[in-house]
Amino acid sequence: MSGTQKTQLKRAKPASAKASPSLTWDIGTAYDFFMSLEVLHNPDEFGLRASWAAGVRSRLPANERKFLEEMQNFLWLPMHWIRELPAPKDAATALWELRRIPAEQRPLVMHNPYEMPENMGEMFYRVVERRTWDKQDLDIFRSILHEHDKGHKTKDIPTCLDWWSRPDELGEMYLSSLQAYYDVFFAEEEKRIAVVLREGLARAQELAQRLSLLDLLVELSQGVHIDELDDASEIVLVPGYWNTPLVVFPKIGPQSWGFMFGVRPAEMSLMPGEPVPDTLLRVLKALADPTRLRILHYLSQETMTPAQLSRKLRLRAPTVTHHLKAMRLAGLVHVSLEAGGEKIYASRMEAIQASCDALEKYLLSGSDEES
Repeated sequence: MSGTQKTQLKRAKPASAKASPSLTWDIGTAYDFFMSLEVLHNPDEFGLRASWAAGVRSRLPANERKFLEEMQNFLWLPMHWIRELPAPKDAATALWELRRIPAEQRPLVMHNPYEMPENMGEMFYRVVERRTWDKQDLDIFRSILHEHDKGHKTKDIPTCLDWWSRPDELGEMYLSSLQAYYDVFFAEEEKRIAVVLREGLARAQELAQRLSLLDLLVELSQGVHIDELDDASEIVLVPGYWNTPLVVFPKIGPQSWGFMFGVRPAEMSLMPGEPVPDTLLRVLKALADPTRLRILHYLSQETMTPAQLSRKLRLRAPTVTHHLKAMRLAGLVHVSLEAGGEKIYASRMEAIQASCDALEKYLLSGSDEES
């Protein structure tokens, strides 16, 4: 289970008599404060250069760095909690509010009960109360990770449970690690992204004036179709810099869903000072592979599932899924889920044209000087 809760969104169902969810807008760099930690500890999943991410992590004190490397994959993005922060919802506000919570309560407060499986929440409370864990707790944790296709992280579960069995230490170390990360990196990063977030929010609100809800969500998510609105009475839309081009879509209340959409412009890089836009790099890397070009060719003719592509290409399904993930990260495909959860892909022709325009713009620009 990942800290980003990167829930795959689904294709919209036919319109019904049920009223559309209301839209609520929110903004704050605290969302990116936690999101950036997820990206820095899983750079390959977000198309970030691993060596640069490791360089940022190396600036942390040894104890805090080790803690985050052990625990980050088990720390969910606390979008439900950030939403309730007072303005301006920046990283300093988040740290101040977290400091007010008793140390032993911080781990449970920061975990989203609306996204966490019920048996997992019960397991965590049990470990915290007993100050120890047993094989039953381990088995529950393992089964949940396997269910969410995160079985490769099961080797780290004992370390995670050891921390949870010491909630006071866990709460103090979590706060200490967040504070250290803010001091060595995010305080400066926050200044860089604040304006971009405000501009992205304004653009999204303008789109909302002329698009239907479902079309708006497809546009903001850069090609993901949604079918999880049946029980939603509210959608909280939040601009994000570090999650671009992906969307974070957790449940944050009994009938409320968060929707953190990417607003980083195509000409900007995730790495400060990097002259080549990472969006352009991801597209060029995706198109440099002959198999991905063939996939894009097929998807330009018709929508297809990974299984259909696998048969067409005569490749193993995991290989095709790997290629599709890279293409989704590059923004080259639409993705939706049909009944039963089957993924359907199609090419995003508008994104391909935009990438060609971005390449031409970069080649003709005079802003990239030799260091």
